[in-house]
Amino acid sequence: MTAARRQPAGRTFVRPVRITGPEGDWNRLRTDLAGHAHAVVHSRTEDWAPAAQPQRTQDAFLRARLGRRDWERYRSLRVPAVRERFAASRLLLKAAVAAVIQVAPQDVELAYTPAGRPYLPGYDAVQISLSHTGSLLLVGLATCGVIGVDAERSDRPLYGPGLCRQSCTPHEAGAVEALPRRERDAALVRLWTLKEAYSKAIGLGLGAGFTEFGFPVDAAAAHVPLCLPDGTPAAGFDRAWTFRTCPVDGGHTAGIAVADAGFGPARDVAASMALDEAVLDAVSETPGAAQESVG
Repeated sequence: MTAARRQPAGRTFVRPVRITGPEGDWNRLRTDLAGHAHAVVHSRTEDWAPAAQPQRTQDAFLRARLGRRDWERYRSLRVPAVRERFAASRLLLKAAVAAVIQVAPQDVELAYTPAGRPYLPGYDAVQISLSHTGSLLLVGLATCGVIGVDAERSDRPLYGPGLCRQSCTPHEAGAVEALPRRERDAALVRLWTLKEAYSKAIGLGLGAGFTEFGFPVDAAAAHVPLCLPDGTPAAGFDRAWTFRTCPVDGGHTAGIAVADAGFGPARDVAASMALDEAVLDAVSETPGAAQESVG
């Protein structure tokens, strides 16, 4: 008798959850992770702006919360709006992770791969992904395998022969051209967010060859297959991967890619259950951790 194939842990559709700032309700995030092995939250840059305090106090707060590496990156950014979005996105990401692994946000250490993908060094029970566009912030977390998320404005004008050649497979380009002109931009936004999400999940970012893999142009379905350049579904990917797009934050499209590593979701992801004492000590001693009370 053949055993029934286990559904991938990320297969159930999970809608992004709105978080209104550090004091937001994180219960839905925890519930989604516990029940579906992945969760997606979104917020806005202004939700994470430091309280109205002297600049020196604000800087001390951000330095403590961001940690040395991200603090240095923050200070190197010269455009105020870009700096604010960078800080807010990391504050959201750290707060989301902290709510799940049961530590203080300033004790969450972030590291980055050469392609820019964030991860939690020394702790692989939770995989993370980050995206932002304008003032929208989007964070994905998974306990079943890797996750990638991306967001764009749904009305972003993307259509153009050059973009199709650079980011679409031959099948996708032909399918987009066959659409009524008013539908082409929205179709390309869906395709772009899916490709970005998948490339982030596998750790390649924009280094992935977007003309080498694709998705159906009508990519608004709950579950979307990964396709070969000729438009046929790639064999085997439906067993481990879930791809989908959904509206978020009124006027944006989110692309989500989740992979099931095959071991099932992590049941207890609290840092104290996954890290030995030496690692916990190292995490708690990350730069700035001693300034918890600032701000």
